[in-house]
Amino acid sequence: MSEKRTLITVKDVMKENYDLVEGIATVRQALEVMRYVETKCLIVDKRHEHDEYGIVVLSDIAREVLAANRSPDRISIYEVMTKPATTIHPSMDIRYASALFARLGLSRAPVVDHQGHIIGIVSHTDMVLKGLLNLV
Repeated sequence: MSEKRTLITVKDVMKENYDLVEGIATVRQALEVMRYVETKCLIVDKRHEHDEYGIVVLSDIAREVLAANRSPDRISIYEVMTKPATTIHPSMDIRYASALFARLGLSRAPVVDHQGHIIGIVSHTDMVLKGLLNLV
């Protein structure tokens, strides 16, 4: 007797809404956007078509600005972001995405389509709360 497993993909659990910030923005400007949209991360937009996306999460800001006693008005997002951002394909099984997150120490990642355009963002929380309960 074989066990039937339900495939739940990243696209099934990702958030389609995400926010972009320019890398030249100050940390204070980025924090204002984060506070307004109540998010824990921002995607840093490409500067041109051959550039890569970046990502900045609150823990980056806490480590690089707050703990280092640096001014959020004098530090740009480029100085604290992770670039290139590790991206996830929407058709990836959430089990593999979760394993990748664990191996790379990620908490969230942009979801990109075949053309490299961001279509959403996924987090460990999304995979656990939206996905794990639906797995058989």
